[in-house]
Amino acid sequence: MRLRRGIAVAVVAAGGAVTTMLVGLVTNAVSESEWPGWLGWLQQHAWFSFAVLGGALVGLTVLLAALSGTQERPAEVAPQPEEGAEPPGAALVLRSLPRDTTAFTDRTAELEALVQSVRNSQEGGEALPVHVIDGMPGVGKTTFAVHAGHVLSERFPDGQLFVNLNGHTTGRPPVQATEALASLLAATGVPAQRIPVGSDLGAVTEARAAMWRSQLAGKKALLILDNAASYRQLEPLLPGGSSCLVLVTSRKRLAAYEEVVLPVEALPPEHAVDLFVRLSGRSAASLDRAVLEQLVALCGHLPLGVSLLAARLRHHPSWSAEDLYTRLVATRDRLGELRAGERAVAATFNLSYQDLTPERQHFFRCLGLYPGTDLDVFSGAALGSVSVAAAREGLDALYDAHLIDEHPGSRFRLHDLLRDYARGLADEGGSMEPVQAVQRVCAYYLASLAVANVHIGRSGAASPEPRDGAALVETPPIESRTAALRWLEDERANVLACIRKANDLALHELVIHMAAAMAPFLRQAGPWDQAVGLHRTAAEAARHTGNRRALAGALAELGVVRRFMAAYPEAIEALNEAVTEYEAVGEKRGKADALNQVGIVWYMIANNEASARAQIDALALYRELGDPLGQANALADLGMVRRQTSQFDAAVEAQSEALSIYRELGDRYGEANSLRDLGIVHCLLGEYGPAAQRHREALNIYRELDDRVHQAYALNELGVVQRLTDDLTGAREAHTQALEYFTELGERFGRTNSIRHLGVLARLDGNVTEAIQLLGDALDSYRDLGSRGGEAASLSELGLTRGIAGELDGAIESLQRSLEILRELGDRCGEAEVLNHWGTLLRSSGDSVAAREFFEQGLRLARDIRCPLEEARALEGIGRCDLMAGERARSEELLCEALRVYRRVGAGRAADAVERLLVSPAG
Repeated sequence: MRLRRGIAVAVVAAGGAVTTMLVGLVTNAVSESEWPGWLGWLQQHAWFSFAVLGGALVGLTVLLAALSGTQERPAEVAPQPEEGAEPPGAALVLRSLPRDTTAFTDRTAELEALVQSVRNSQEGGEALPVHVIDGMPGVGKTTFAVHAGHVLSERFPDGQLFVNLNGHTTGRPPVQATEALASLLAATGVPAQRIPVGSDLGAVTEARAAMWRSQLAGKKALLILDNAASYRQLEPLLPGGSSCLVLVTSRKRLAAYEEVVLPVEALPPEHAVDLFVRLSGRSAASLDRAVLEQLVALCGHLPLGVSLLAARLRHHPSWSAEDLYTRLVATRDRLGELRAGERAVAATFNLSYQDLTPERQHFFRCLGLYPGTDLDVFSGAALGSVSVAAAREGLDALYDAHLIDEHPGSRFRLHDLLRDYARGLADEGGSMEPVQAVQRVCAYYLASLAVANVHIGRSGAASPEPRDGAALVETPPIESRTAALRWLEDERANVLACIRKANDLALHELVIHMAAAMAPFLRQAGPWDQAVGLHRTAAEAARHTGNRRALAGALAELGVVRRFMAAYPEAIEALNEAVTEYEAVGEKRGKADALNQVGIVWYMIANNEASARAQIDALALYRELGDPLGQANALADLGMVRRQTSQFDAAVEAQSEALSIYRELGDRYGEANSLRDLGIVHCLLGEYGPAAQRHREALNIYRELDDRVHQAYALNELGVVQRLTDDLTGAREAHTQALEYFTELGERFGRTNSIRHLGVLARLDGNVTEAIQLLGDALDSYRDLGSRGGEAASLSELGLTRGIAGELDGAIESLQRSLEILRELGDRCGEAEVLNHWGTLLRSSGDSVAAREFFEQGLRLARDIRCPLEEARALEGIGRCDLMAGERARSEELLCEALRVYRRVGAGRAADAVERLLVSPAG
């Protein structure tokens, strides 16, 4: 960009200088009179003077460009971190509002203002403005927002979402907008595969924001954005529609457009006293109101402080209000320089803390060191190094003492000020305590991830060996795939936060193991840019420790995710590097897995030679290791390569062996994949009955597994069989349903296949314009994905369709390019189809001699590879050419042979056309 700008400036400057000189010389030449004064000197020294003027113009032009560049620079540019430079983060999103708290007290004016604002907007048909609730820490902003949300929830029946943006949470960076959008989209039911990803953070954020606005378009939903750091952080999260209510809480006054600001201040003294009485469990008559007024004044009339003081009195029946006041004053004096939070509530924290048993104090300090946002009894037990039963008692006790908040699902969260206070206490205990707490909670997550991965991994897949101490950790009951995925989604943000903290503490081995344990889930659930960041972090950690085996594993996972993102060059680079690293450490299984994966990528871009070589090498290693699942995977993928190169016998042999192994292992996913590919081979061999049966068997298994991506692939293949057997209605239904699935799930390659198949159906229905549009869209998408096989298939169909539309030159160009690609790829079946298409084009244009040559080439090729449909098409084409040449006897012989093949394979529509031709008197 700078180079282009510099060139442009130079050109403009030089042009201006030359123009100035030329104008000056012309002026000087035509001037008949002497110029007056100092201008006369310029006239006498024309070259020098105009050179000076030209140089001045250059300087001015450069200065102008520089000033322009300065003016064009945005006033405020957010720093864009290098992709993968830091561990990824995720936002904690609750799909329903947190529970309404009993600590909420009279905020009548603020609540009435909010409700009236919402009512006025809704009844007036106006867009709901953003409502910003601001105020100092501990004043009750979140409590007010949640209570207001419950009051207004009936007005927003399409859902309520709560997002913690960590704007002022110690130990946690503010949630990036792109992370929050990913979590919000997932929470509203968007499959992770559909969530936009990419290397341009700004573009990804914009794409996710657009999808988020689309999700909420026309809906009445309530969104609470809690603890926002800035308007820039929350702006991409704002819905685009007018019927959604957004409540924002922040310690800062945010500069938002069309906002309604609701400042929440400390409680009026009388309200603070009333809250104290209600939470203390004492009657108002038994308490000295004057002493209570002094008590609540000492904590600044802040609800957080009032609730803590009231809890102290409730837990000490023998204390009077005067006793509590005396202790609070003594604590304030003893603290001196306060360690955490606001001065108004720090003493109440200390008083509550001192009231805990030593065991509870240790537990509370440990909770302050938790890197995540919310926790349950299991993570709490790991943090405190206690049993789950003890952790449950501890959390209940802290909740009862108002030192911790409870969220839906028996999850708990520290208020930011209390987190600060607990961290301050932990820091006093020694520098190793934070490190040990992170190590304990990471050990818990590793053990729990191992349990979850049993349910989401493939049958027969090798599981990582448990780490030391894992057997001593209590894990939650995860007894099904559904439960595993639910637990993983709930804990995603917390696990990623722990990895980030471990990385900050240079606990590189923990980072490596945690990333590996999260890999199976992120493969399936995404978003994949989050997975890319995680595996890059793990790779960097492995390089720090010199652990080449771990480096290879991280690179292999990175390559797999890059393949899912259709970033094929980057996938190949990562996987090849993984193969090299595995070789260096003598890790055969890892090398075999990486070879298998890179072979799949080569297959995706139709480099069949490289793909076959990788799969053969992987298969040899798996056999040497005695790894049956690895053997089945390599055989299945090799079978796909053989099928793609029209080696049908070899394809059936490899795929059948893979199918047998999958069934022995009980691997339903692998079984379905092999069945589907065998169905494709049957289809190419003209065995449409077995092909349809295989595809339906595969589709049923995918439905059992709730795998909609592969359901869509099976539907596409079934649709092809239905088209070839003249069930065009069934084919259209199958391809349309597949297209819907692929679009919903964001699977670009499969979606493009569906569009191409629908283009073929449009051509068969006579909708040539629609067919050309669909096939052109498919062609562009295949090229964007780097799929040469898909490109060739689209060009083949485009050539035939353009010929029907009378676009002869465009048709020939498409067919020529398709033929070149298919010959490079070794796809002989596809090559035969293009030759037949080309022959049909030439015959339709009246050149039967040239057409016959193409049909003859197609016939030889189809018979060589045993592709009956293309054989019949070639026979029909030659017969029609002979009929045009007046060779009726020879023509009828060939057409009858074509008819027999069409009838044998079940291509009734083509057979009927040939039969009509044979009985027609005119031929």
